[in-house]
Amino acid sequence: MYPLEIEHLTKRYGHEVVVDDLTFTVPPGRVTCFLGPNGAGKSTTMKVLLDLAKADHGHATIGGTRYRDMADPACSVGVVLEPNAFHPGRSGRHHLRILTDGAGIPAGRIDQVLDMVELTHAADRHVGGYSLGMRQRLGLAAALLGDPPVLVLDEPGNGLDPQGIRWLRDLLRERAAAGGTVFVSSHLLAEVEHLADDVVVINHGQLVATGALATLQRGGTSVRTPEPGRLTQLLLTLYGVTVRTGNDGDLVVRGIQIAEIGNRACAAGIALHELIPQAGSLEELFLDWTSKDNIPVKPINGADTAEATQTERQAVPL
Repeated sequence: MYPLEIEHLTKRYGHEVVVDDLTFTVPPGRVTCFLGPNGAGKSTTMKVLLDLAKADHGHATIGGTRYRDMADPACSVGVVLEPNAFHPGRSGRHHLRILTDGAGIPAGRIDQVLDMVELTHAADRHVGGYSLGMRQRLGLAAALLGDPPVLVLDEPGNGLDPQGIRWLRDLLRERAAAGGTVFVSSHLLAEVEHLADDVVVINHGQLVATGALATLQRGGTSVRTPEPGRLTQLLLTLYGVTVRTGNDGDLVVRGIQIAEIGNRACAAGIALHELIPQAGSLEELFLDWTSKDNIPVKPINGADTAEATQTERQAVPL
């Protein structure tokens, strides 16, 4: 079992803080998707995890051990970070042979992974003639050579066609179901919604949301009030709360239980006409978490909303 643990990780480049006191855990047996806008710090976090960059503070471990201290990293962690990490004049098979020779992996594994990623037909062609999707498949083949229990993949779906996306999803879910640790960054939110068990969301290098995706999606409330401005100002002073205007003029509130919204509004003398539990799409959630430089003082945690899901099944008209 190889959980990934990021603990109070900070990374600076010059005066710029790229990752800021970041803490989260990626458990085995589940697919965890790593989300954030461009420049949020996702790739840097992965590089620190893989000892390709040095943290200024904190640490990142794989099964309690730093990557560089692992006895057999090639057979423990499969990595895809760069889609073009190949010599264009070599064939796909030759590229994999170099990796097996360097890692002490039997050469017979090459044909197995080529078949697994459906690249056998192009194995002897020069990589320079591969499409982006084919290069992604070759990168995944390289990551799978050692049959590792951990996969760390940065945007592995880029360039894949719909059939390739479905194939990748099935592959990653199969690895997680077998007890593997699967950590994937992606901007393909519609696909993440089908793939992820858990999500970790960062913005400006800071954690803004983490937890089981299904729980986070159930954590919203639609609020109707004649004083939306006052209520918004009131709720945004609370830790971890996000508020946006819905399509019908209601307020969509996340990060706070439905009863607490009513109690706060009552104490402030704000009339409420309706409170309705609302499940949101991942795209809506993502925009809430990352819009207007939003970084909650306390990150939104799926575990914090789990208790509320049992009481928020029915609409609560007031």
